[in-house]
Order: sequence, then structure tokens, then C-alpha cells
Amino acid sequence: MDVLADVVAAMRTGPATSGRTDVRGPWGLRFVHSFGATFHLILQGTAWLLPTDGDPIPLGPGDAVLLPRGAEHALADHPDSPLVDFDPSVEEPQQGQGARSLLLCGTYRLDRERPHPVLSRLPDVVVVPASPARHRSLHTAISILGEELDAQRPGAAAVVPALVDALLVLILRAWFENNDCPTDRGWARALTDPAVVQSLELIHEQPGAAWTVADLASGVGLSRAAFARRFTEAVGEPPLTYLSRWRMTTAARLLRDHDRPLAAVAKEIGYTSEFAFAKAFKRDFGVPPGTYRKQLIPA
Repeated sequence: MDVLADVVAAMRTGPATSGRTDVRGPWGLRFVHSFGATFHLILQGTAWLLPTDGDPIPLGPGDAVLLPRGAEHALADHPDSPLVDFDPSVEEPQQGQGARSLLLCGTYRLDRERPHPVLSRLPDVVVVPASPARHRSLHTAISILGEELDAQRPGAAAVVPALVDALLVLILRAWFENNDCPTDRGWARALTDPAVVQSLELIHEQPGAAWTVADLASGVGLSRAAFARRFTEAVGEPPLTYLSRWRMTTAARLLRDHDRPLAAVAKEIGYTSEFAFAKAFKRDFGVPPGTYRKQLIPA
């Protein structure tokens, strides 16, 4: 069980949208608040990231930016360049005569009602500088994207969406690897602490099992107290609280992606009673599971 891949798959609620943005200076693009997670890749040239709150951040070729909560921000060739509102999926920016930059800008559709801690505990702006030696997979993916988008070769329409889908995991993995001090709390530690990773794998592989803290501690070779303390410090919540959260996340994913009967969904996440499951689901999501599923069906 790959915990990070499983978390990202559960958070995704639809395909990513993205657009190739080819600009020549002077240029300044304002991106309004998005209900997904906004991302930018600097494929060629340079840019400045202009957060609403915070200092301008210089970006160069191969740098990746993720705004997990879709905060309003801007990209420009210079911090003082005039800004215009911009949507990369529907328009092309006005062209100047200066230096060229090639960008890939887009949005990942994610569950914003119940964000997983992997997402909710990230800063508003995540910047992963180009680092071929350390983040080879991310660097390679960005390089291939740049070539495909610039050359527009046959088959690019199949290659680009697949790479864009993979980028979310690659960016998150690179960020956590950049922040992997073993004394830090948070998911950088959770994904590198062998005991915590093993316990998360157990939960994700069998969310319907009747786990106790003692069971999980035994499974990773720790005492109950030591495991509970280590897990809580890394993940940010106690083991059984995370288990309950993941069960509901899994239930929402099953309701969204499959047409299994509610009783089958309840059983898969560890509820022997459909009524108990429906009550717990409504407490977390505000509506019964049947209503939640109907709301996802296009009119």
C-alpha cells in the first residue's frame, strides 16, 4: 500500500485542467481564487510569483509551484509589471516584445470539504526549486512536459494529461523530501518514520478492520504508549481519530467512484450496521450517504 498515492487518489474529485501559457515581457497575470489546488511550472525562462500576502518569489526553469488552497496570486516577468486577470484554460495573454517564458498553469480538482492533513497542513504557497540531483523524477517530468508543449508533436494530447496527473504526487513528494528533518512534526515525518508509515499502510490497506491502538502498535513493533505518541506527533492526530477520518474519506470515494449498495460501502469501512454508517457519514459530511451520492450525479 502506497500511502501518499492512496491519499492523493482519495482527494482527487476530477481531472486536472491546465493550459500552456507562452508569454513575452512585459507581462503580469493575476489568478483569482480557485476551489482546487493551483499549480504552475516554469518550463522555460523566468517569472516572479506574487502572493497576496508575502514577498515576491523569483522562479526559474524547472521550478514548480503549488497553492494547495487555490489562493489568489499572480505571476509576472517583474514584481512591478501591471497585472491582468487571467484564466489559462480559456485565453492567451497579450504578448510583448521582451524575453520569453513558457509556463504550464492549471488546477487540480480536490475535495475541499474534508481535506486530508497531507493537503490541509501545507503552507498556502509551496515552491519546489528545480533540483535534478535530488528530485530527478520531478525534474524529468517537467522537462518532458516542456518539450511536448513547445514542439506540439503527435501524441502530445495523450502524454501531457498523464504527466500533469503525476505531477501532484511528484510535487508533494519533493516538498516532503525537502522538509524531512526527523525532529519535525507533520507529514514530512509521517512519510519517513518507518513505524508510522507501516501503521498508515495497515490502516489504508484495511480501513474496515477492527483496529485498536494496541493492534497497530503490535503490528509495527512498538509499545502502545510509544506508538500512540509517535503517531500523534507525526500525523497530527491520534491513531483512532485518523482511522475514523480515513474511513469516511474512503466511504466518500466509494460513493463517488462506484455504485455499490450503501450496505456494502458500510461493511467495507468497518460498520456492521448501514444505519450506524449513515449516521456517522452525515455527522461528517452534513448529508446522508445516499444524498451525497445523488448530489454528485450531473443533472
